[in-house]
Amino acid sequence: MTRQAEVERKTKETEIRVRLGLEGTGKCRVETGIPFMDHMLSFLPGHGFVDLEISARGDTEIDDHHTVEDLGICLGMAVRKALGSMEGIRRYGEAAIPMDEALARVVLDISNRSFLAYRVSLRNSWTGTFDVGLVKEFFRAFALHAGMTIHIDLITGEDPHHAAEAIFKAFARALDRAVGLEDRRRGVPSTKGVL
Repeated sequence: MTRQAEVERKTKETEIRVRLGLEGTGKCRVETGIPFMDHMLSFLPGHGFVDLEISARGDTEIDDHHTVEDLGICLGMAVRKALGSMEGIRRYGEAAIPMDEALARVVLDISNRSFLAYRVSLRNSWTGTFDVGLVKEFFRAFALHAGMTIHIDLITGEDPHHAAEAIFKAFARALDRAVGLEDRRRGVPSTKGVL
């Protein structure tokens, strides 16, 4: 089974193309126009074992908000499309990842119920020229368009770069677990018979 997807989205603010393979080996080519997001998104193939290509252009001369949010939209759409019927998936995933002083936990459910609980508190949200507060907008858009419930908790952490890195790595690991196939399962992972 090959679970792949391609999504293209063009608005007056952004132009984004995503190619995703869930049965990947970690191939990565990400060019968003926002170096910090390139760095964060590279953790999905690196720690989640997907193949990922993203090219994006956005109105970053205004700020990074539109591009970051639309990256979440497109990646969420790609994951949902690649999952297809969702038959045989594990459905749930969880991971806790440290990055120096930061410790983040991500728990997700591929439920067709979009919800984001984002419990991340930082005194300073800037790393270089990037506002790490936009990470919430990325995950909100992703959850909505992937049809997932996602809980993100920064258990401890002070450095915004370390916090974001721990979050993205934990998300990659949790996603890998949830989209993985369970050999013992027949049909969709729901006692209702539908997600």
